[in-house]
Amino acid sequence: MRKLFGTDGVRGIANMELTSDLAFKLGQAAAYVLAGEFNRKPKIMVGTDTRISCDMLECALNAGLCSVGADVISLGVIPTPGVAYLTAKYKADAGVVISASHNSYEFNGIKFFDSQAYKLPDEIEARIEEFVFSDVKLPHKTGSKIGRIIKKAGYRKDYLEFLVSQSETRLDGMRILLDCANGAAYSIAPLVFKRLGADATAINAAPDGMNINLKCGSTYPGNLASRVAAGGYDIGFAYDGDADRVIAVAEDGSIIDGDRMLGVLALDLKRKNLLNNNAIVITIMSNMGLDKLAQENGISVIRTKVGDRYVIEEMKRSGCSLGGEQSGHVILRDCNTTGDGILTSIKLAGIIAAGNASASALMNVMVEYPQITVNARIGNGGGTGVMKDSLILAMADAIEGELNGEGRLIIRPSGTEPVVRVMLEGRDGEYIRKKAWEMVELIESRFGEEV
Repeated sequence: MRKLFGTDGVRGIANMELTSDLAFKLGQAAAYVLAGEFNRKPKIMVGTDTRISCDMLECALNAGLCSVGADVISLGVIPTPGVAYLTAKYKADAGVVISASHNSYEFNGIKFFDSQAYKLPDEIEARIEEFVFSDVKLPHKTGSKIGRIIKKAGYRKDYLEFLVSQSETRLDGMRILLDCANGAAYSIAPLVFKRLGADATAINAAPDGMNINLKCGSTYPGNLASRVAAGGYDIGFAYDGDADRVIAVAEDGSIIDGDRMLGVLALDLKRKNLLNNNAIVITIMSNMGLDKLAQENGISVIRTKVGDRYVIEEMKRSGCSLGGEQSGHVILRDCNTTGDGILTSIKLAGIIAAGNASASALMNVMVEYPQITVNARIGNGGGTGVMKDSLILAMADAIEGELNGEGRLIIRPSGTEPVVRVMLEGRDGEYIRKKAWEMVELIESRFGEEV
């Protein structure tokens, strides 16, 4: 059977790989599966980011949902964690987000939350795929049993009020620069910080459908870093397109990734006796410096596969309250069920305000091992072969031997784009850069797309 779902929903180039027909079928199948193959009228929350293709895909998705009898609550442009929060608050049967996160505008995606506002496990995604690809005709409703689309502005205000309520500290006097990536955070993030008393300025907050993530946001923090340092800001925050992740920038322009943020939050929660099990959940990509910080402070570390959904699944299993990824997904499970960039930035700003310390001093909690991640471009479907290729495996074994336990090599196909990510970490920065690029060259020579 074909595979639709990656590490974060179904994703592809809009109107080419992710078509209206596919969105319609996903709507039908998801409503049927997530509402328990229902004999009643389910309620499903749907939100989008700011891409030009969102209108087209939302119309098709909603048509599929309504055709099998689901009522749709259309939330409009809203961060992914907003959909999760509202799904749980209003006890909806599911939540759906139309977004391709950090990808450029020509891509789009569809991802789902269950009735508890958690991302779907593999077996539920497989069940949805089964209906999409099978010849089974799902029951079409007629008459009064057809679903409706409901639009109310108040739902998004509920999410804003929730975010404001999560700050334990006023931010009066703090100067904060927000890079909204021309995405879903563009209107709500500045409002939240202003409500908390901060002098908040937003950049890249004028979406036109095609400028989402365009040399801005969490994957391009360099521009924010220079503006924070030059403008005398206390801290800056860069979100991705759907605002479920954030990268911070200290007052001196230094960039603070997810690992450092997790370190700061873990120490703060431990001090307040709110770090469940004295443990954090991170992925195989997180820096070894975070392990060292945790060990020095009596905190256990649990590692998972890459993908915030795997972090969340482990957090549910182990009962942990904090987890996340180096890329800026931070899950504060006592507050929300998924990564929330705005929530994370509120918590970090509050810690800075309460501690009366600079962001750079506060964030300097861990010593990072030199680490590099490089993408090898491959042809579609080549990722599986990379992990079995004898030459690539031989080079990987040689590098691991040379690291001698003082570093790590991770090679993994991306779940969202046609690349293989090569991550190398160790004490010698020059060595890891050289070897990472050698590995990329080998992968592309054997699996790169022919021109």
